[in-house]
Amino acid sequence: MSNVRIATLRSWVPTIATLAIVAIVLVALAMLGGRTLPERQGPPIEQLAVERTDLTRGVIALTVRNTGPDPVQVAQAFVNDAYVDLTGGEQPIERLEAVTLRLDYPWQDGQPYLVSLLTATGVVIEHEIPAAVNTPRASGGFFAVMTLLGTYVGIIPVVLGMLFLPTLRRLGQRGTRVLLGVTVGLLVFLAVDATLEGVELAESNGGAFGGPALVVLGAVVAYLSLSAVDHRLRDRQQHAQEPGGLRLALLISTGIGLHNLGEGLAIGAAYAVGELALGAALVIGFTIQNTTEGLAIVSPLTRQRRPTVLQLLGLGILAGAPAIAGALLGAAVNNAELSAFLIGIGVGAIAQVVVQIAPSLRDKAGKILAPATASGITAGLLAMYLTGLFVV
Repeated sequence: MSNVRIATLRSWVPTIATLAIVAIVLVALAMLGGRTLPERQGPPIEQLAVERTDLTRGVIALTVRNTGPDPVQVAQAFVNDAYVDLTGGEQPIERLEAVTLRLDYPWQDGQPYLVSLLTATGVVIEHEIPAAVNTPRASGGFFAVMTLLGTYVGIIPVVLGMLFLPTLRRLGQRGTRVLLGVTVGLLVFLAVDATLEGVELAESNGGAFGGPALVVLGAVVAYLSLSAVDHRLRDRQQHAQEPGGLRLALLISTGIGLHNLGEGLAIGAAYAVGELALGAALVIGFTIQNTTEGLAIVSPLTRQRRPTVLQLLGLGILAGAPAIAGALLGAAVNNAELSAFLIGIGVGAIAQVVVQIAPSLRDKAGKILAPATASGITAGLLAMYLTGLFVV
């Protein structure tokens, strides 16, 4: 063995020894630490979060998870103060364990119900069903509806917005900066709106796996991942001499696509529990709002050579198609933790895109927030706010 390898191995000895000491201490604490501490005083802390409500004719099935520190034994169940037969909760529910409780009750379509779970210690945990509706089952027709809905609210609006590229090409250099400012305003609004939605969704489910921290985790993961992708694209651009506008359009399309994934999750989940009114109002509302996303994608291409039809179509599908996947996943899984994490990914992706666009907003004096650019950002924010009013 060479001297270099011996020196390398010796340099790792302190690190290995430190890891071994840490592992030994952790094992000792796990085995002995709990025995040396006094028992907690007071009644047990019992918390259950309802993760999913599944309604079939004459049955209400609740998937509940123990989000507290102590085991929970469900003793009885009531629906609108009426005692109902309960199966599925015979054994105590351990921390972070999830079980499905089956309540036999002749519910009626469209009626509100209040489900009360009584634990063995007398704690009452309530869950409200605003309007009972038969839970849709995964079938060919179900997947077809979700695919069609995702196409309506995702791909079609984005492609329609991209059709304005020839009109946008007539803008001068100052007009291009204003347009990029509008893009930043659109993206910032999407990021803020998604953050609020993700935090609210995470908090509504008991926070067993981190709550709002899942949104932050998703955002950081997406930001770092897209930064790595951007670095790779920059290297390819330098070797192949690709136009920078196409690279930025690709990043914008990716960021919007990840946002539309979260949007599709919300749509699919709302459809699964009967809270989504399918119809022309929904389609038109999302078309008006998401058309602005297409404008954001093509805005970096106004000063570049003409992209091919296949390139534009690819950008549109990349931005819009995730809405289909989100709708399918949201309707089939309907998991709040997963939805919060994916919404966070969309937020982080949008934040990374905004950082990429910011240098292009500088005017000749080097100012990013020049009056014209600031006006564009404000216009983007207002456009997203006003078009959002059309979404029911």
